[in-house]
Parts: sequence; structure tokens; C-alpha cells
Amino acid sequence: MKRFNLYEEGWEHEREREGYRWRAASIGRTIGASLLGATLYELPPGEKSFPYHYEWGAEEWLLVVSGRPILRAPDGEHELEPGDVVCFPEGPDGAHQVRNGSGEPVRIVMLSTKASPAVAVYPDSDKLGLWLTGEAEPDSLVVRRDSAVDYWDGED
Repeated sequence: MKRFNLYEEGWEHEREREGYRWRAASIGRTIGASLLGATLYELPPGEKSFPYHYEWGAEEWLLVVSGRPILRAPDGEHELEPGDVVCFPEGPDGAHQVRNGSGEPVRIVMLSTKASPAVAVYPDSDKLGLWLTGEAEPDSLVVRRDSAVDYWDGED
């Protein structure tokens, strides 16, 4: 049996970008999951998880482990508390961003159905992200919508 403890310190990744600092550990990979992804994040005070976005090709869930994160959603901001679980369905209704507005670290688990390709839409910056896995990962990209070309552009 493979196991993961939400309260231990086994961080595998750190993001140091101003405003988006966090530490993370891959739960799904650690326990041998293949159809469901899960990552534990710890956000210091004042930091955000990722830019406001929604997904096509994946459903995400948020589980609050500790602290009181602020969830930005299409209907406004909500303070969450330990034990809260929220679902982000595919599409604009599932748009979200997590922010730590408190003076203490916040721990959350993000769960996601695993699909490849997956598409993320960033409404604030008008970008699209295409995420591929495996050998195709180098073909993943993020583009601004205004860089779109006609379907036949460059074709003979």
C-alpha cells in the first residue's frame, strides 16, 4: 500500500514567483494514481495559487486542509475553512483562483481528473493554455487569444 500524509513536510516543488509563491507535493503520483491527480499546496500569507482560470477537459476539486483561503469564483470571493470541499466543473462556471488573505500558511489539496490534452482559459489576461502529457509535453503552450490565425493560414 502506498500512502501520503497531508500534514507531513514532503515538498517536491516550489514556486517563487512574486504573488504566486507556494510549495507542493504530488499526492496522486506518490500513491500510484493514474486516473485522478491530486496535489497538496501550501501558500504563504498574501500569495495565490495560480492565475484565475477555468479548464476544458478536466474537473477540479479543492479541499481545504488548514487555514482560511479566499476563493475567487464567478459569483465573487468566498472565505473557506478547514474541511471545505468545492468542485470546479469544466468551463466558465468552474473558473477559480485561491488566495491566502490571512497571516498564517494555508494548505489545500487540488484534485483533478486527468485528461490529455487539457485546455485552460485565463479570462483576466485573455490567454489559452494547451497542456499535453508524456512525449507530447514539449508541444504544450500558452497563447494570447489575439494571436489566433485562420484555420487555413500557412497551408498550401
